Amino acid sequence: MASQIPDGHVGNLTAEQEAKLRELWQTVFKLYDILQEHSQKKAAAPAAPSIESPKKSRFGLFGGWKAAEAPAAPAIPEEALKLIACDEEDKFGLVKQFQQVVATQSPESLRAMVLGSVKHEHPDALALRFLRARKWDVNRALVMMFSAMNWRHNEAKVDADIMANGEEVLVNDEEKGEVKSKALARDFMKQIRTGKSFIHGTDRQNRPISYVRVRLHRASDQSVESLERYTTYLIETARLALNPPVETATLIFDLSSFTLANMDYVPVKFIIKCFEANYPESLGAILIHNAPWVFKGIWKVISAWLDPVVAAKVHFTYGRKDLEEFIHPSQIIKELGGDEDWDYVYEEPVPGENDAMKDTAARDVLQKAREDLAAQFEATTKQWIANPTGAKATELKAKRESIAAQLRENFWKLDKYVRCRSLYDRQGNIRPGQRTIWYPEAAEKNAVDSAVPGVTTIEQIENAPLAAAAQVTA
Repeated sequence: MASQIPDGHVGNLTAEQEAKLRELWQTVFKLYDILQEHSQKKAAAPAAPSIESPKKSRFGLFGGWKAAEAPAAPAIPEEALKLIACDEEDKFGLVKQFQQVVATQSPESLRAMVLGSVKHEHPDALALRFLRARKWDVNRALVMMFSAMNWRHNEAKVDADIMANGEEVLVNDEEKGEVKSKALARDFMKQIRTGKSFIHGTDRQNRPISYVRVRLHRASDQSVESLERYTTYLIETARLALNPPVETATLIFDLSSFTLANMDYVPVKFIIKCFEANYPESLGAILIHNAPWVFKGIWKVISAWLDPVVAAKVHFTYGRKDLEEFIHPSQIIKELGGDEDWDYVYEEPVPGENDAMKDTAARDVLQKAREDLAAQFEATTKQWIANPTGAKATELKAKRESIAAQLRENFWKLDKYVRCRSLYDRQGNIRPGQRTIWYPEAAEKNAVDSAVPGVTTIEQIENAPLAAAAQVTA
């Protein structure tokens, strides 16, 4: 089945949706300007006089010490406060996180957050995820967008730590790391070696499939930190496996042989937050497969935590027949009763596979080129905002698409210098700048049509230039 571009995605926007996209970018640029002006005012203002801390008294209440006054919260520019929309459904505290971002980050750091989050995707694809998740409310989308980026860059340190210190680093830490790093590495590698969860193949909509074998999970087997790192690592890796115009993945929770000993609400809550707050609009479908009767009460609890949009993507399946509605029989793995003769086997890192990461000079050249392209994209987008219709708009749209394609090409050139190779790189699934493949050639031809217009064979897919792949965003 050919991948069709869904409504509200890059390449399939109504005039109203395109206007909302322009408005969101305009608001992002306005936020940059507000923070720039605020930082200049702070720099020009005279330093505040130092205030001596109040002396501690031994004669406070109950003879104890008086509590020290809490430091004042960082000032938030008044103009930035106007961008914050009231959100009665803010169950993850996104408004508070956004306020923290505005109070502590510079325009340069926000730009770096956006550029780092884009990766190999079109920048508009990133913005549209948040717009769709917030029902095209621009201010709510802005709050969600920068709250997610703050988590990504400053809390989880996804690119600087999790992806940069991947499998080869963790294998080394297992043997030579200090106590904490050794424990984290051991827990992480145990999960990936056993195949507790993994990515393999695609469904009928060409979405990559992530499998979770719930029977292999025990809460006591790993720390919460390790489990969250592993979950984030798989989500990020799945992003790299997306073939345009596909932007979502399918998640299968295999509950075969499930018992109450496998139940753990902590990772469930983390996964929910990931897909509702930090990676919105990234799930195409959730299949809960072969759930036993004991799961009924558990599901009642979990379903109450889900956003209705996410809950609507959940399907309970039993046996091969139900799976065939979502996955072609030839692509259902034999473990689940399908025809694909494939088993998960972990391949250990190869010594030297990340040697390119030592070449910081080459990395810096590519990173500088990426920043220059991002500046061009911002400048061109500002022009597009000012000229939304007519021949000028058409010209500017084409220029934006060209820059987006160059950003994608640059990402794949830079990738080997900043990201540790994964199992999916070693197996040849993820191929820089080319279509991700999961099946032998004959099966691959049968499995999917090309996601690139005019490309219909596996040979054409493999040889299609990046510029052609970018045409789906036009």
